[in-house]
Amino acid sequence: MIETLRVGVARGLIEFRHTLTNAMDLWGYLFPSIGLLVTLFFMDDARVPGTDFSLGASTLPSSIGMLVAFGGLITIAQYLIVDREDGTLLRAKATPNGMNGYLIGKVVGVGGMTLASVLVVLVPGLFLVDGLAVDLGGTLTLLWLLPLAVVATVPIGAAIGSLFDNPRSFGLIMLPIFGVVAISGIFYPLSAMPGWLQGIGQLFPIYWLGLGMRSAFLPDSLAAVELGGSWRHLATFGVLAVWAIAGLALAPVLLRRMARRESGSAVAARRERALTSVVR
Repeated sequence: MIETLRVGVARGLIEFRHTLTNAMDLWGYLFPSIGLLVTLFFMDDARVPGTDFSLGASTLPSSIGMLVAFGGLITIAQYLIVDREDGTLLRAKATPNGMNGYLIGKVVGVGGMTLASVLVVLVPGLFLVDGLAVDLGGTLTLLWLLPLAVVATVPIGAAIGSLFDNPRSFGLIMLPIFGVVAISGIFYPLSAMPGWLQGIGQLFPIYWLGLGMRSAFLPDSLAAVELGGSWRHLATFGVLAVWAIAGLALAPVLLRRMARRESGSAVAARRERALTSVVR
């Protein structure tokens, strides 16, 4: 197990360095961050309902939570589909504990790039909107929230990606996730939504990531507009921990099942189909 962990971490660091030197991969991470900064700029004059606090300042931490969730749920699923297509998974399957090492590598690599994209939003965002501050309590919150967020989302994203074998099916992943974002209080307080939507939104990690990030960056007085009138750190930790445990238990099983169906002939057949579609 220790050797698998070591190999997985080394693989993840190599992928992280490779992404930093690949212009297309970097743009894929940075484009959503730039789009969020533009949105925040135009939201700064709006106010959180019932307060004089900038809606842009409230949305920035929520958006960071959303970026972390997207990095784990969407990016890893996207990579998994591509790696299945080009035979990377087949090569991982051929090595001892290869699938476990592959999953650990993705947690490290995607987690590193996700945290880098967070900095791209956070640093300029602090100058674009007023009212944000990080004290000692906020710093301590980030120290447990960010690693837990990565572990709670990347395995779930891998489990989702293992269910699809065609990159053209990726839209089936995106639409439900965007729907969850809409009811997770990222761009508008969840407390202002109908009760049944509040219940559904709290089932998913995106809401709790947004809430945790808001607790780290916003003044305590803003907790009054949250559900329950508090930041609910214990509940945030508990829900994300449940998602992390579920993902770590489910993802290796689904990845191994998917790997069993992989073969050289299957990879060759997918490449042939891809070439045929390009020619047409």
